[in-house]
Amino acid sequence: MHAFGIATVLESRHPSFRPGDTVSGLFGVTDHVNVRGDGLTLVDLSVASAPTWLGALGLTGITAWFGLFDVAKVKPGDTVLISGAAGAVGSVAGQLAKAHGCHVIGIAGGQQKARWLTDELGFDAAIDYKNGDIYEQVRTAAGQGVDCFFDNVGGDSLNAALAVLGKGARVVISGAISTYNSTDPIVGPSNYLSLLRNRASMAGFLVLDYKDRFPEAVEGLTAVMRQGRLVSHEHVVAGGVDRFAEALHMLFKGLNTGKLVLEM
Repeated sequence: MHAFGIATVLESRHPSFRPGDTVSGLFGVTDHVNVRGDGLTLVDLSVASAPTWLGALGLTGITAWFGLFDVAKVKPGDTVLISGAAGAVGSVAGQLAKAHGCHVIGIAGGQQKARWLTDELGFDAAIDYKNGDIYEQVRTAAGQGVDCFFDNVGGDSLNAALAVLGKGARVVISGAISTYNSTDPIVGPSNYLSLLRNRASMAGFLVLDYKDRFPEAVEGLTAVMRQGRLVSHEHVVAGGVDRFAEALHMLFKGLNTGKLVLEM
């Protein structure tokens, strides 16, 4: 199974890497791997810890960066609504939007996660979808409407967000984790005509399409982190490959806060 990871080079025939170097890449779920060096990136552990290079400075942070700035084209003053806001991508996206001068609202499951978003990450408001009607909570929090909805969840969250779009709003489909394990046909959002009424747009994207620009995102993420405006939080599960299935199930049950990392 594909998985993005951090590793130490043991042996190398590649001119850019030496034994002892720390590198990142798509290694898979394994504790040892033989890979081509062309797909690896050197990691500087003096800048941040290995888990952070998998979280805010890794693929999740890069996903948030391009989703916000290239796909949604957020600008200062926008109201940004984020689903899965206490997860890896959502928590970074919210902080980036806030640092960019946006009003940020997060949707998360449970009061503890909602408080984490506002008290520690600086979100302006947080919605607990497990406590009350998500539609009414989104309407109340959105006020005059949402300029950007960054969706990591799909389902009811997407449908509720479509109901509160402002004129010219942008909906970014980063993921739909609520539907990945569904055994029933997935029903499309009933509020999709809001896209028509509000002259809004909805676009999906894959972060690997931006592979050639990853260094640009990492540079930007690092700058925001050094300003003290980006907190990286990783939920680390120790135990190696034997605990992979357990860790993966945690992801789909929403048991993690921030980036879920398996330590080999």
